[in-house]
Amino acid sequence: MEKTKILIVDDEKHISELISLYLTKEGYETRQVDDGRKALDEFYSFAPALILLDIMLPGMDGYQICTEIRKKSNVPIIMLTARSDTFDKVLGLEMGADDYIVKPFDPKEMVARVKAVLRRSETREEKHDTKTVSFEKARSIMVLFSSSSRKLFKIYLLLLSRGLLIYLF
Repeated sequence: MEKTKILIVDDEKHISELISLYLTKEGYETRQVDDGRKALDEFYSFAPALILLDIMLPGMDGYQICTEIRKKSNVPIIMLTARSDTFDKVLGLEMGADDYIVKPFDPKEMVARVKAVLRRSETREEKHDTKTVSFEKARSIMVLFSSSSRKLFKIYLLLLSRGLLIYLF
């Protein structure tokens, strides 16, 4: 089974190493970047499931990185920064961050927040799981599942032989 990938973007090496240590211990695969411009390149090549993102970075700040990533992806982003003003927190969340952690932080709380954000992200993706299957007498059947409960919500059958649309709940 492939490990969940987490990109750590922080210019303070000892902090990114500490984060990596805790997350690796929990079974995640991590990659560390210390520069804003490198972060975008690494995002595209590493394809992480979550990003831990500092705001104050050389090259490009965390707000800019978050904005650029949001243009193309809904990958969860947790801001991890020393900026503790309410204005900074609100700005980070409004720019697309999913959570905001202020330094100094408790590593165990950070791991718990990572798990919670990933859990919400997986649930959101699974809710929209759509399958299409072809049958002999039917043109197609589209089944929408709620992956969390595995209950069948709707089935649409379009029958070629009669040209009827049968709508079942």
